[in-house]
Amino acid sequence: MATNKKKVLFTDSMGKAGREILAARPDVEAISFPNMAQDEEYRAILKKHAPVHATILGGTRFRPAELDAAGGMQVVARVGVGYDAIDIPGMTSAKVPVMIAGTANSPSVAEHAMSFMLTLARKGPELSALVKEGRWGDRLKPAMVSNDMFEKTVLIIGFGRIGTRTAKRCLAMEMQVLVYDPYLKAETIKAAGCEPVTSLDDALPRADFVTVHCPKTSETVGMFGAKQFKAMKRTAYLVSTARGGIIDEKALHAALTDGTLPAAALDVFDREPPDPANPLFKLPNLIASPHIAGVTAEAMERMSAEAARNVLSVFDGTPRKENAINPEVFG
Repeated sequence: MATNKKKVLFTDSMGKAGREILAARPDVEAISFPNMAQDEEYRAILKKHAPVHATILGGTRFRPAELDAAGGMQVVARVGVGYDAIDIPGMTSAKVPVMIAGTANSPSVAEHAMSFMLTLARKGPELSALVKEGRWGDRLKPAMVSNDMFEKTVLIIGFGRIGTRTAKRCLAMEMQVLVYDPYLKAETIKAAGCEPVTSLDDALPRADFVTVHCPKTSETVGMFGAKQFKAMKRTAYLVSTARGGIIDEKALHAALTDGTLPAAALDVFDREPPDPANPLFKLPNLIASPHIAGVTAEAMERMSAEAARNVLSVFDGTPRKENAINPEVFG
């Protein structure tokens, strides 16, 4: 049946807060779809409900083929801050804004990065296994003695919404914080109490922890490989809550196997969901989580509300340009 309502197709992973914001609008028809729907399945859903005026995505890809299937798309939003699954040039060419959830999950990702660093430094998995396996007497063996983060040096790659929050938490733990972000002025980094570094190669040998928070772009894909791992201290830990592909997984496997690095922690992978046979998963010195750093109960509600408000702002002619990846489409 024909309707004058704006149709919003939203991922079924969207939280209660966002659903309630959409439901409160009598001029909006909100329709959920499976979070992991992709390609033909998702396009079929779009065609079934066309014209679709907005979509709120989780992990679903969105490209010109999906845009055509929607038949009236006005805004593409994400319950999150990543947008590598969306064809930004294609959307920009079509004058369709792509909106992200701003700072809604930034504290959560920063906390996850900190939990990774703490778990690595304090040998969480090893000591837990020691107790459970009745090896209490091994607790003072050199391999089981953990490290402080106090007075250690951390190198933060990328100083945006998440990197800045990670820096605040590291400074609170009395760490020395180095920041590598070639797109920021040194004064901005210094004002946050951190030391700017202009050369990644020069900074890596200084760091006890390296935590990656930059976006995935053509410039950052493969940013960390064998060369970078060899430049790091033999005692340094690597953490990434950014995007898969920034770290060369084959090179990381080699570094963790041959002793170049003692351990690493990843929340993101080249392929998601990753193949369970991924060689990295056989290593005891890799900690992994399923791309969930920004997904806490609280963050999901904040991101869901932000995504819904982003969509409605476009419908209402008052777009929240600060949350748009391609604000130029607004003219």
